[in-house]
Amino acid sequence: MKVNIDDRPVAALAIVPESCAYNHGPERAACGAASRLHRHACPDARGLPFRIPMSHVVRRRPDARLILLLGALAACGPIATDMYLPSLPSIAAGFSVSAGAAQRTLTSFMAGFSIGMLLYGPLSDTWGRRPVLLGGIALFTLASIGCFVAGSIDMLIVVRFLQALGAGAASVLARAIARDAHEPSDAAKVLSMVAIVTAVGPLLAPLIGGQILRFSGWRGVFVVLAVFGALCATTAYLRVPETWPKERRKSAAVLASFASYGRILSDPVAWGHMLCGGMAFASMFSYITATPFVYIEYFHVSPQHYGLLFGLNVVGIMIGNFANSRLVGRIGSLRIIAAASLVSCIASLAVAFVALTGLGGLWSIVVCLFFVVGVVGILSANCTTDLMHRYPHNAGASAAVFGAMQLALGALASVAIGALADGTPFAMGVTIGVSGLLCFAGRYLVLRWHGRPVKAGA
Repeated sequence: MKVNIDDRPVAALAIVPESCAYNHGPERAACGAASRLHRHACPDARGLPFRIPMSHVVRRRPDARLILLLGALAACGPIATDMYLPSLPSIAAGFSVSAGAAQRTLTSFMAGFSIGMLLYGPLSDTWGRRPVLLGGIALFTLASIGCFVAGSIDMLIVVRFLQALGAGAASVLARAIARDAHEPSDAAKVLSMVAIVTAVGPLLAPLIGGQILRFSGWRGVFVVLAVFGALCATTAYLRVPETWPKERRKSAAVLASFASYGRILSDPVAWGHMLCGGMAFASMFSYITATPFVYIEYFHVSPQHYGLLFGLNVVGIMIGNFANSRLVGRIGSLRIIAAASLVSCIASLAVAFVALTGLGGLWSIVVCLFFVVGVVGILSANCTTDLMHRYPHNAGASAAVFGAMQLALGALASVAIGALADGTPFAMGVTIGVSGLLCFAGRYLVLRWHGRPVKAGA
């Protein structure tokens, strides 16, 4: 018989101990040894805590508490980036270094975050999600303390890199855990709701960071990040189950798990998902990089009003993800990817047209960007989910390579903005327009090759 999990936490589920005195027959693995009734009835189960370790997960309906926790974990990277941005001038002044030297702390963080995302996927496929996740959050917390006590800019650059390595585990494994614990349609819903929670972090982090800087200086930001990491670690230890059962883990050495990247990167469907989700993300990075200068310096928007316009697009992301959570169970991820990538392409080309011609001015750009940014979360959630379900035995690696590709394409878009910048919306328009076209190319690959079988071993 199957365990009823609707009324208790996933972490309470487990298979019957091998030494159980009862003859459970062929259905032994699903008899529900974690139930209180079995605890008192079975001689070998008596005295066991109700929350015992899992080796088998029964997929469950979305749970609000788990979604909030996964959202907080996935937000570790964005929060650690955005909260300290207002402190960069103070860091430069405190260490008597140039602004460029202070900005290298951001560069080292992005490098560590990308490497971490690639590293933790195969590790979690080999050793399980829970220990790798807890280790990553612990590293994030300890590195945040290291940032607080850093005595030089070079030390700060190094510990920021380590902080990002830890944050990468939380970002990758929050997605993988959501996928493991839910059916495909529910997983896409959960990832959309996780993205809504995650979006709140970048919206509030700069405001919180500015207030911390006002009252305690830049080191206070890292104290808050350390406390945040400790809270996430404690809550994850208590609430996050092991969602990757032992029988599905790789028996080969850890290094062999990295071979899964080759299989994923040779798959046109995987490239389609990475282009769809990655180029949409690149459009958002272009927007984040360019609009402070385009809005404030070119269109003469005040910094206060710029914050409102920035928040408007965050609200757009939240609306898009909420709509996706309602629609994905009805029409499926593939149709949503097709529709959202089409919207992204059209809106991106509209941004390029307005930026190059000046037609409609500021508000035309604002409206078009609302749709460009609003579908980013939709594409990210559905492309990630579909890719992980295409590679069920390498779900962690799939999430990792997808996330790393998103960051890489976003970084390239930021570099392009800097290289093309001329004080006008030109650079933003060209970069976002090209990103929209490549997103549409990814759509073609997904729809054209989706029925193609996966290579053996995946």
